[in-house]
Amino acid sequence: MSTAVRPVGGSYDPARTTGGGLAAELDRLEAQAALSFPEELRILRELGMGDGATEPGTGTGATVLELGAGPGAVTRRLRAALPAGTALIAADIDGELLAHAAGPGVTLLVADGADLPLPDASVDFVLLRYVLQHVPDPAAVLAEARRVLKPGGRVACTEVDSALWGAAEPSYPELAGVHAKMAAAQRADGGDRSIGRRLPRLLRAAGFDEVVLRPFATTNDDHPTDAFAPQLGPQRLEPLVARGVLSLAELALAADRWNRFRSDPDAWVMLLGLTAAATAPAGRGPQETA
Repeated sequence: MSTAVRPVGGSYDPARTTGGGLAAELDRLEAQAALSFPEELRILRELGMGDGATEPGTGTGATVLELGAGPGAVTRRLRAALPAGTALIAADIDGELLAHAAGPGVTLLVADGADLPLPDASVDFVLLRYVLQHVPDPAAVLAEARRVLKPGGRVACTEVDSALWGAAEPSYPELAGVHAKMAAAQRADGGDRSIGRRLPRLLRAAGFDEVVLRPFATTNDDHPTDAFAPQLGPQRLEPLVARGVLSLAELALAADRWNRFRSDPDAWVMLLGLTAAATAPAGRGPQETA
C-alpha cells in the first residue's frame, strides 16, 4: 500500500503549524480570519475589490483569484462580500487542504502559485494573503500573478513583519529567544516572517505600477483577549518542540507568560498586518521579449 505525500507550499505545512495537527490548524485559520478579515476587507475594497468600485477587478462579472487559499476561511468571506456575478477562483498547491474551501460560487484550482494553469490576462484581481512569507521564491509567484492579471488589474498582498507584528503590555522580554527561534525555523524551511517590509519593493521589482502600502491593526480593545489565543498561545509552539527547535522548558515559559497575560484585566495586545497593492501595467512587461 502506498502512502500519499502531501505537497507542502514552502515553509507551510498545515499538519505541523500548531499543536493538534491539521484539525487544530483549520480552527486556527478560521479564528484568524474572524479576528482580522473585517479590517482586511475594508482595505481591499478601498484598493478596488468590492461593491460600488469602478476600478478593474471590482464589478460584477470580474474574476478574483485568491492565491494560496488554503482551507477557505477567507474564501467563504470573500464569496459573501463580493457581488454575486463575480467569478471567484480559490487556488492552492495542497489539494487536500483546498478541498475544505469547496462551496457554491467558488472554483477550486490545485496549482503551484508560480505555475498557474490560467491564460494570460484572464484575472481582474489577485489576493495573496499570508502566502509570500512561506514561499521560497516570492518573485516567481508575483511574476505569475502579473502574467494572469489583465492590464489595469490589481494585486493585493497581505503579510506580517516579525519586527512589527505584535505589541503587548505587559511584554515579556524573556520570550524574545523563543520568538527568534520560531522565525529561524521558518527561514530554515524557506520562509520569511520579515517579508512585510519588502512587499512594496517586491511588487515594483515584478513590474507592477501604483504600489501602495496599507497597515491594519487588530487589538483586544475590540476583541476578547482569548480570541488571540490561537495566534499567540503556546499551541503554536508545540510542533517546534517536536522538531527539536524549542525545549520543553521554553514551551513551559511561553505557556506561563500567556496565562499571565490572558488573566491580566489590563493586558493589551495589538497585531499589525500589512497589505501592499499594485496595478498590472498596460503593454509589455520586463519579463517579456520581442
